[in-house]
Amino acid sequence: MRTIRASEIGTYLYCQRAWGYLKSGHVPQNQAELASGTRLHEQHGRQVTLVSAMRLLAYLLLLAALALFLAYLGGKVL
Repeated sequence: MRTIRASEIGTYLYCQRAWGYLKSGHVPQNQAELASGTRLHEQHGRQVTLVSAMRLLAYLLLLAALALFLAYLGGKVL
């Protein structure tokens, strides 16, 4: 049984003829455009990872600031 990849499903949904060509072993002639698209997707993936890490850091810093503020208020009350 052959594994069907998400990219293959995407190709089929976008264009059944293109999917058929790839399945039959036809090599696309627009290799430069395909490589450019792959680089673009890799760059976007790195940006998404970086933004996710920055968001996590922001939440941690906010939590630390809140903890320090509550500790400060606790010291004032006593």
